[in-house]
Amino acid sequence: MCSYPDFSPQGYQIISELGRNREGGRITWLALDLNIGQQVVLKQFCFAQVGSSWSAFRAHEREIEVLQGLNHPGIPRYLGAFETQDGFCLVQEYKNAPTLAVPRSFEPEEIKRIAVKVLEILVYLQNRIPPVIHRDIKPENILVDDQLNVYLIDFGMSRIGSQEVSASSVFQGTPGFMPPEQIYQPKLASDLYGLGATLICLLTGTRSTAIQDLTDEDNRYLIHFRHLLPRLSLRFISWLEKMVQPSLRTRFANAQTALEALIPLDVIRAPGIELSPSALEFRANRLGERLTQTITVENPIPDTVLEGTWEVTAHPQDPPHTPDAHAWISVEPIEFACNHTVCHIQVDTSKLMADQLYQRQLLLRTNAYPEIYPLTVRVQTAPLPIERRKVPYAWLAGLLLICAIASMAMTWFIAGAGLWAVIRAAAGVGVGFVIVFVVGLLYFDAGDFGAMVGIVIGFVFQSLIGDIFRSVFGDVNGVIVLNVIGVVVLGMFGHVVLALLCGVVNMVKEDIENMSTAILLVLLTIGLGTSFGIGCIVGLLNPFILLALAGTGLPLATMLVFPPLQRRRFIAKYRQSEERLIKP
Repeated sequence: MCSYPDFSPQGYQIISELGRNREGGRITWLALDLNIGQQVVLKQFCFAQVGSSWSAFRAHEREIEVLQGLNHPGIPRYLGAFETQDGFCLVQEYKNAPTLAVPRSFEPEEIKRIAVKVLEILVYLQNRIPPVIHRDIKPENILVDDQLNVYLIDFGMSRIGSQEVSASSVFQGTPGFMPPEQIYQPKLASDLYGLGATLICLLTGTRSTAIQDLTDEDNRYLIHFRHLLPRLSLRFISWLEKMVQPSLRTRFANAQTALEALIPLDVIRAPGIELSPSALEFRANRLGERLTQTITVENPIPDTVLEGTWEVTAHPQDPPHTPDAHAWISVEPIEFACNHTVCHIQVDTSKLMADQLYQRQLLLRTNAYPEIYPLTVRVQTAPLPIERRKVPYAWLAGLLLICAIASMAMTWFIAGAGLWAVIRAAAGVGVGFVIVFVVGLLYFDAGDFGAMVGIVIGFVFQSLIGDIFRSVFGDVNGVIVLNVIGVVVLGMFGHVVLALLCGVVNMVKEDIENMSTAILLVLLTIGLGTSFGIGCIVGLLNPFILLALAGTGLPLATMLVFPPLQRRRFIAKYRQSEERLIKP
């Protein structure tokens, strides 16, 4: 048998009971408005019911008074009132949403959205003239549906303005959600304390009836909850602590101030990320080179640990790969859980085409916000060693002219030699430049033009000094030792100085292998030039001169001719394997 009251004469049919007030004088019903066919909420006050009192009746009247002046989507609208045999009923808009007292699971970010919407309702109430103070913010009086629409209900304890309360209403409020000043004179900040306690219940999973389990033994208005929320942002925790400060002076002054402080805060305590550098540029100097750069990942947020995993994004030209194994890019460590991590990023250019620009994207997936950080990697591979350096004809012609004039002038004026000596000196210079020209055509990377210029200097100094010694000491057969010493010492000195200036100094910029090749090339040209210079004095058919020319000339010729041949074989081999290389 149904025990629901019959309100059909007033145009309403009871569907179910939604709740009863603790005082026993108020019952909330879900009813159907028979005139419009919509569900409404009926709040019935019963005079004759056991436990009812005049204070409850005044609360009912106060709620009607407050609701009649409110118009906000977060507050169910007042629809009317009617008398009953033992009291009267308030008719209000029905919202199909459970209260926050019903156990549900919300994510921290969802709880922040609920807090924002309740604060927006409180801002509306506090901006009225005079302001409305709810005085009973708690989980049971906040409705939240599945779309996180929020509604504030039960204005039975609310007050218009912040006048001092009478002794009869001293205990109006819910313990654990009521700040100290509400007993005597509620303020705008009083409702913030109740909202803060409600949020603590949601975040910690504490039932509203057990909120006092979190309060301090010596101060029942001081709530301890920080230790229960280790994952939350410290700034958000500080905001929440300020919401429930027992002292009115240290709480937010009003809902608007609290709302402005909440909106920019992150709820979850997320690590931060600082990448140095933010992009990587690789440039290879030779084919097949492995290049490595380091990048530092920092987490500046205290009390958090940054966790990350590197992966290379897919590219249409790269072979299929897993996130932790790429064909030519590798990262060490690929995973980390540390606030200061030095990552080594290595590029293997042996699998890439020569003289090409490659660009790939690395992704760092972390537990920070945002979760993904991109890093661009650009790789310029080395060119094929097939280009031939241009022979500086103008520079060589100038050097030829200077050396020819200097050698002829010194031979003519210093040594007093005849026309034949001058012609021979000029011929030595010419022969040297012919060799230089041939070297220029076959040139490869070893010693720059300094080594080739050394050949000319060897011929010039040896021929010149041989003639000077011959004119001073007479017949070479009588002073062969002095001639040899002069030619070797002075010729080598002049040759080495210019060769070093032009060639070896340049090679310091290259690797040790190339520099060693350049030095050997210079020494062989010194020996060849010196041997030829001495041969001009004692005769080129001298067996020792022939041996010296062969011992220095053949290795020199091998060094000049073999590398171009080796280079051609290398290029041919590269062309055969080029189809298997990864394209940009």
